[in-house]
Amino acid sequence: MVPEERKIFDNGTHQNILLEDYGHGKMVQANVHFIVDNGQGMILDPGGHKVFKHLLSEIGGMIGIDNLKYIFLSHQDPDIVAAINGWLMTTKATALSPVLWIRFIPHFGVDKLVIDRIKGVPDEGTIIKLGSTELYILPAHFMHAPGNLQVYDPVSKVLYSGDLGASLGQDYIYVENFDEHIKYMEGFHKRYIPTSKVLKAWVKMARELDIETIAPQHGAIMKGKDVVNRFLDWLDDLQCGIDIMEDVYRLPTKSFEG
Repeated sequence: MVPEERKIFDNGTHQNILLEDYGHGKMVQANVHFIVDNGQGMILDPGGHKVFKHLLSEIGGMIGIDNLKYIFLSHQDPDIVAAINGWLMTTKATALSPVLWIRFIPHFGVDKLVIDRIKGVPDEGTIIKLGSTELYILPAHFMHAPGNLQVYDPVSKVLYSGDLGASLGQDYIYVENFDEHIKYMEGFHKRYIPTSKVLKAWVKMARELDIETIAPQHGAIMKGKDVVNRFLDWLDDLQCGIDIMEDVYRLPTKSFEG
């Protein structure tokens, strides 16, 4: 039974679920999202080996592992793809990855028997069918990976934003006070997004969508149009990356002491 707070959306035939957080210790906190439409499922950014068996069991209990149709990989980081071989070996699902990372992901130990089930999505994105719903795979390059994708679900109006919108250190699932929430997002975005120019281009695209919820891969979920719009406005004005870090390019003066 999925706790109500982890059901982002549920109309009976279509569900958007935040799966249980099985990550502990020194690993960065990471959300794993799950979309189900008419019994078919897609898992988003399923993470590494320590969480794999727990997530596989949870999905098996919900829809049966043979009904997992897609494994979505927004980019190449280990908190997203490290356990991809296990997912491909134990399910019949197709993995969707930015085409830029297709030849890098096999370094995580993908068996030759399943490697052809990793499909490269072109830079401009695409549309896929899950159950009776069309999901939009959107370009989100340089946020933060140079090859990066997001998922928009037009039924639930959820945008799965990957690392964009990430927050670290908060103790809540849903954002209640956006102004207070900024302090948990600010450091990540200023350091991991390379330039404000890409943020402005992305915001322009995102404003064309009807978004009720932004669900990032790290931290709290932004639910409700007011919070979503506040987030878009914040990104549109944010200075980040090279915009504010030019001074870091200088020769070091201190020794590393470990």
